[in-house]
Amino acid sequence: MSTAPVSPPRPRGSVTDRVYEALKQDIFEFRRLPGDRFTESDVAQRLNASRTPVREALYRLQREGYVDVLFRAGWQIRPFDFEHFEELYDLRITLERAAVHKLVRQESAEKVISQLQMIWDPDRVALDRVVGSTVRVLDESFHCEIVAAAGNREMARIHQELTERLRIIRRLDFSKENRIKATYEEHAEILDALARKRSDHAAQLLTAHIRTSQAAVRDITMERIREAAEVLQRRVYAGDAG
Repeated sequence: MSTAPVSPPRPRGSVTDRVYEALKQDIFEFRRLPGDRFTESDVAQRLNASRTPVREALYRLQREGYVDVLFRAGWQIRPFDFEHFEELYDLRITLERAAVHKLVRQESAEKVISQLQMIWDPDRVALDRVVGSTVRVLDESFHCEIVAAAGNREMARIHQELTERLRIIRRLDFSKENRIKATYEEHAEILDALARKRSDHAAQLLTAHIRTSQAAVRDITMERIREAAEVLQRRVYAGDAG
């Protein structure tokens, strides 16, 4: 009598990855609000996982700055520290302004700029444009490629770290159609200035572009937090009423 093949046990790392992605999505979609507290047992029960991969996923999120561990009190979604984000934006602007001045002196500048212009063509009809999370990935690539093309590896490394730390709020800039449209137009203007080797003008446009995005994501973040809190209140009220 033959028996069905037995599947090998699932590696614990894959469970950790699953828990990590689920928790990160909860944070990104404001299903868990900044300041919310919870325990490893809560997460393990909800995600049908043991405590060990849950703890590993939480420590990974802690290293990335999304959660804090509380002494004998479980975990907490890290509250938004807009002053800290402003400091990160200041550093990002400093690096990117320096990068555009270096980029125009690089032999590879023309090729890099031309490739980016093909992606960020503001004349493309709206239906041809990528939207949502894909725009966020392309936008990160736009800024990172400019810095990398400047030729300073340490500058590129630090900029990449900044990009990852700012991702939690920057991604919201691409949740509204008008902001996607503005991103295409502003990127195209920056690239045109770079193609003309007008680095001072490109730096000015880049600064204005980042500051506008910074203000937009702050407003959108506060709006999303308010909306999520209102939904939670309605659910609590409905539960009490029931």
